[in-house]
Amino acid sequence: MVQSLPVNTDDRLLIGAESFSDASAYQLDDGSLMVQSLDFFPPLVDDPFIYGQIAAANSLSDLFAMGATPQTALNIVGFPDDKLDLSILTEILRGGDEKVREAGAVTAGGHTVRDAEIKYGLSVTGTCHPDKLLHNSNAQPGDVLILTKPLGTGFLTTASKASKCSASDFETTVKSMCLLNANAASIAQDLNASSVTDITGFGLAGHAVEMANGSNTTLTIQVDLLPVLPGAISAYQQGHITRASNSNREANSAQITGLTDVDIEQSELLFDPQTSGGLLVAIPSQIADQYLRRVNDLQPVSASLIGEVTGRGDVAIVVK
Repeated sequence: MVQSLPVNTDDRLLIGAESFSDASAYQLDDGSLMVQSLDFFPPLVDDPFIYGQIAAANSLSDLFAMGATPQTALNIVGFPDDKLDLSILTEILRGGDEKVREAGAVTAGGHTVRDAEIKYGLSVTGTCHPDKLLHNSNAQPGDVLILTKPLGTGFLTTASKASKCSASDFETTVKSMCLLNANAASIAQDLNASSVTDITGFGLAGHAVEMANGSNTTLTIQVDLLPVLPGAISAYQQGHITRASNSNREANSAQITGLTDVDIEQSELLFDPQTSGGLLVAIPSQIADQYLRRVNDLQPVSASLIGEVTGRGDVAIVVK
């Protein structure tokens, strides 16, 4: 659909919609980069304040994945004010603003429309020095792959809606979704990581395919090393799967080998759509331990080594 639109001819738009990157990058007059992204979605938890936090963290993640420092955020809201009390919207916006402030940015306004269901997210703008820009298309053979948050948010939030998720598992899931990727991105910059992307709606498989294709490499993922949120496998086994899981599998399976050689529960984790998921980081193997140690010292959920980057083979992803 985007490819049918007029081709961009502004040389200062260094990264646009055609590149499958996490955000756009536009060069300003002083040589610095303006980095922008936008994301919103309906509620996936009942608490409006927590929903606002998760949606904001998810929106900000695209900027962190590009190595940008968030500066401003604009609220994007659809709200049935003819059916629900406006105090609910106040709590959503309060939760979002708390995460924007935590990121060191400022909420500068926004726009609200009446809608049949609640929708909320942010349009975010940040800045980045050109030498510090991270992107998803520079993974190098010999790099290892690190995932900075556990998987399974799609399974668990779906189970929660059916009242089939334990309080402790749901609390851990919320904690992970509310965690900003700021530290993981900053350390990736500091250690000169080769390539970075954040894992959201396309699942680990979809975003890994984009990294592999953009870098002209093959990513080997060891599914037994994938970090998993408590209760996620159980939620999958009980059938708490989002529609997007099937869409992600259909869209990416042709570019993946080895799926039939691993347990279905493990392979399905590749396609589970993540909300405010972690970063997938390709980094030289000699500094991987340092990256893991520094990230895990600063966040409540663990980053894990999950695979490696090799020269381009017949497919984008090899699963073992």
